[in-house]
Amino acid sequence: QLQLAESGGGLVQAGESLRLSCVGSIFSLHYYAVGWFRQAPGKEERVGILCIGSDDEITYFQDSMKDRFTISQDNSKNTAYLQISSLQREDPGIYVCAAEGWCGKPRWEGSWGRGTQVTVSS
Repeated sequence: QLQLAESGGGLVQAGESLRLSCVGSIFSLHYYAVGWFRQAPGKEERVGILCIGSDDEITYFQDSMKDRFTISQDNSKNTAYLQISSLQREDPGIYVCAAEGWCGKPRWEGSWGRGTQVTVSS
């Protein structure tokens, strides 16, 4: 089964940018849709942010995320990236990447990483 590992989280100041990485192993990410999700502090739910399909088409799960969140993928490194610009108070949480057959699948039951923690200081 595809395995995913996130990195790049940490403590950042509000207004700064951050790039998170999601590295795949065993199988190539190129054949999957890769999505990023956020679990806010004290919450159990993982909220979808955006996804990049195997055709490189990007789907945003929330329109409010379009301005500051972008996704990209480097197939040579088997890595997907989440770029967050101008971090704000509502951005802290555990950022988790996941892989599925396509971005529009209602329930993601494929591979999930363990997440990387992002904390924002004002």
